[in-house]
Amino acid sequence: MTDPRYYWVGFNLVKGVGAARFRLLLEAFGDAEQAWQASPNALREAGLSKRIVEAFLRIHTSDLLERTWRQIESQGIQVLTWEDASYPRLLKEIEQPPPVLYARGEVSEDDEWAVAIVGTRRITAYGRQVAEDLAGAMARNGITVVSGLARGVDAVAHQACLKNGGRTLAVLGSGVDHIYPPEHRRLAQEIVANGAILSDYPPGTPPEAANFPPRNRIISGLARATLVVEAGKSSGALITATFAVEQGREVFAVPGGIYSPASQGTNQLIQQGARPYLAPQDILESLNIAMAGGKRTGRAGLTAWLFFTTPRPRDQRGALLPRFCLKNKKNLNIPYNRLLRIRLSTVQ
Repeated sequence: MTDPRYYWVGFNLVKGVGAARFRLLLEAFGDAEQAWQASPNALREAGLSKRIVEAFLRIHTSDLLERTWRQIESQGIQVLTWEDASYPRLLKEIEQPPPVLYARGEVSEDDEWAVAIVGTRRITAYGRQVAEDLAGAMARNGITVVSGLARGVDAVAHQACLKNGGRTLAVLGSGVDHIYPPEHRRLAQEIVANGAILSDYPPGTPPEAANFPPRNRIISGLARATLVVEAGKSSGALITATFAVEQGREVFAVPGGIYSPASQGTNQLIQQGARPYLAPQDILESLNIAMAGGKRTGRAGLTAWLFFTTPRPRDQRGALLPRFCLKNKKNLNIPYNRLLRIRLSTVQ
């Protein structure tokens, strides 16, 4: 019998089939195998465009799926789908979670307690100290560190977490068989032994520039809070912060010098509603976790919250206003999707 995940991987190879279209296929055919065996007409009736059906037929009639599956098996790559109990719960809660995640290493239930640490590749001595202190504190308190394996802040966060005996997850903008940058291959091996390397791109996918912004939604989606250590005005870390807000997750930013290019993005985030980060306790308090002798405590006293997101407003002509740069009547910057939190009760 063919592994059902084989067909999930097949659709993952088809350009244009993401979370929304894959849900349409499951609703129309019941499961991925039946959708894979469907006729072109049936696929179009299910909601796929002519272009996507043509892309599907190219994959379906080639040996790419078979070759990819052999690579998955030979390299010991895990395939996690929405149907798998091991699929990360926090990630599954976002609006469009990836239907397939590829993993090298192990995703643990403990990883539900995770913080994303992201920032510039051009890290300063100040940013390095902050990233090391925070990632080390998270590791000592049993909090998984999520980042992107990039140069700069990402690498420092992974390394500090590992040095302090913690777990860390790295989300790639390539297949899990393509480690980028190449000088982080040894770091990637350490992460696999103490966490996981993850991607929603199939094995064999090179690290193309267009892949990295979409993967940032996975970094924030795996974490309960995202902290931006340093970021310029056009840093990809700001994309991660935007995704975190849209996913209803807490966003922190490290304040920096007003003349420092590496802090322009983080200072702007704070102006627009991100919480300023001053010490690891800020993060732990947001997760309702007490620092106690290097052990995670406080789960029994978690507070349940309801999150409400205000609709993204439009200007006088009806055009959507840009993210993170709205003006209220007092001409103050406010985030369009400001979160309102209502405390409900203490849960066990």
